[in-house]
Amino acid sequence: MKKRVTILAGGTGSIKLVRGLASQTNDISVICNVGDNYWLYGLYVCPDIDTIVYGLADLLDYDRGWGIKKDTYNFLRQMEIFGEETWLRIGDRDTATHLIRTNMLKNGKNLSYITKWMCEKFAVSVNVIPVTDNNIETRISTNKGELHLQEFWVKYRGKDKVEGIQYIGADKARPNPEAINAIHDADIVVIAPGNPLTSIGPMLQIKGIRKELLKLKKKVIAVSPLIGNKAFSGPAAKYMEAAGIEVSAYGLAKMYSDVCSNLIIDAHDKNLINSIKNLDISVYDTKITMNDKKDEQVLASFILKQIRI
Repeated sequence: MKKRVTILAGGTGSIKLVRGLASQTNDISVICNVGDNYWLYGLYVCPDIDTIVYGLADLLDYDRGWGIKKDTYNFLRQMEIFGEETWLRIGDRDTATHLIRTNMLKNGKNLSYITKWMCEKFAVSVNVIPVTDNNIETRISTNKGELHLQEFWVKYRGKDKVEGIQYIGADKARPNPEAINAIHDADIVVIAPGNPLTSIGPMLQIKGIRKELLKLKKKVIAVSPLIGNKAFSGPAAKYMEAAGIEVSAYGLAKMYSDVCSNLIIDAHDKNLINSIKNLDISVYDTKITMNDKKDEQVLASFILKQIRI
C-alpha cells in the first residue's frame, strides 16, 4: 500500500526531495512556506511556491534552483532603462506568473485558490498548499539594520552579520485548514531539508501548524540540510549561529525535537547518532546529498521503504 505523504517545504532546499517523493507516490501534499514572499514592481512574488510548482512541472531552472529554465529577461532590461533596481532576477515567463497572481489577489481570490489554479495550468497533480493565506514576512536583523529576507540574501548577498530573525505576522496567522488536514491525514510527514530558520521556521511559528505536528510527532521525519557543520547551500549555518543553535545535525535535532521523532542524517555524521537518540529521536543515516534526479529518487525511496513508523 502506498503511503500518504505530506511534506513541509521551502524552495531551492526542498524541491529536490519533493520531486523525488512525487516520483515514488501519487498521494502527496506539499505545504509551502510563504515567509519570503515579496512585493516587487507592484507584483506579488512567491519564491517557494513557484519553485515547487515549476519543479513539479519540469520547468524549473535546475542549475539556479529557481525560476523557469531558458527564460528571457527583456522585462528586466526595460526596467533597467527606466532606472529601476533589478537585483531580483525574475524572467519574462516568471513575471507573467506574478502578474496573474497579483491580479487574482486584487480580484478577491486567496493564495490557496490561486496556487491550485496555477497547478492546474502547469499540469501539476500534486496538492500544493500555502501554509497560510495570511501575510508572514521573514525579516533579518543585521548590524546594518533590518531587511526583508530577499533583500538580505539576494540584494546584499548575505554579507552582513546576522543578529536575529523575525517572523512578522506569524503569531497571528491562521493556518490553512487544508494544511492541517494534510498533516493529520498523512501516514508520514516529512520536514524537507530546507533552511531550518527561513524555509521551515516561519511555518513552525504558526501556532496551529506547530500544535498539529506536536500531536502527531511520532510520524514526523526531518531530513537534515547539513553535513558536519556546513549546509548544502545557502546561509543556513549563518542563521543557526545567529539564533544560538549548534550548526550540526544534533543542533537541528534539538531545534525540531518537540515536533519530530525521526531524523535522517548523512552517513558522515554517524558520530552524532547517540547524542541525537538521547533527545528521544530515532536516527537514520544514509547519503542525503541529491546531485541528480536518481539521487532524489533513492532518498525518497529510503524514506518510504526503510523507515518504519
